Amino acid sequence: MKYAYYPGCAAKGAAPELHQATMKVVERLGIEVVELENFNCCGAGVITEADPDLAYTLNAKTLATAEAMGLSIMTVCGTCQGTLGGVNKLLQKDEALRNKINIALKQTTGLEYHGTVSVKHLQWILVKDYGLDKLEKAVTHPLTDLAIAPFYGCYILRPESATGFDNWENPQSLERLIKTLGAAPVPYEGRTKCCGFPVFLEKEEIALQMVGSRVGEAKVAGAHAMVTPCPLCHLSLDIYQDRALEKIKVVAEDTAAPMPILHLPQLLGLALGFSSEELGMKRHFVATDALSEKIF
Repeated sequence: MKYAYYPGCAAKGAAPELHQATMKVVERLGIEVVELENFNCCGAGVITEADPDLAYTLNAKTLATAEAMGLSIMTVCGTCQGTLGGVNKLLQKDEALRNKINIALKQTTGLEYHGTVSVKHLQWILVKDYGLDKLEKAVTHPLTDLAIAPFYGCYILRPESATGFDNWENPQSLERLIKTLGAAPVPYEGRTKCCGFPVFLEKEEIALQMVGSRVGEAKVAGAHAMVTPCPLCHLSLDIYQDRALEKIKVVAEDTAAPMPILHLPQLLGLALGFSSEELGMKRHFVATDALSEKIF
């Protein structure tokens, strides 16, 4: 099992603990990855709005690089999965567009994309390719007595035609992973809603309300922590949680204890026996010490 690893911007910049935890987990599970060198940003949908052809070309470069390696792509970012995966589906389906983009791609990089690559988030790989039965056998520290609120966010589910992985209305992949690790998944309404990250640039108060609602709902549902497959969701829910405290009070009366927010590879790593230090959890704004103590 071998993939071209596309870390994306956040895992190598704003949230390097995500990359750190990912490397620990894939090595322990025996998933071989070859990191794509000189990768560029997927554009997160923003470049597509301003210049679609530029966005298609940038993502085609990533796809063509992996194709030349004979590998499909593994992502660890829900936003990258939605954007890169969406462009991939479009280029695979629309031959005329692919030919057009290949002209620019060949002129700038010498590469050409033929549409043979799949883009899969680590979440997808574990459920569909690796297998939950095999993952369960690798667990050394079952997360027993932990209640974990899954937070999918937007891009890993939408549009469904681009991801083709889970039901965007009622996804279950994160819940299945949480159960496999020994924890109890917590159901709550906001698990598939936006974290507010893209809204902060324009409407900060609305974004804080969104963060407060997501965290508050998870608190009311009895979660000890939240887990997300998207680093941008992680940054939003973790960094802005303190500022969203007043908004959380509207949803949940008990706001004294902050809600730890984990990257998916960190939750996996804890169940595989790695310490919080090994998984980079000290970098989080919301402390995770109590959660680690509860596990170990």
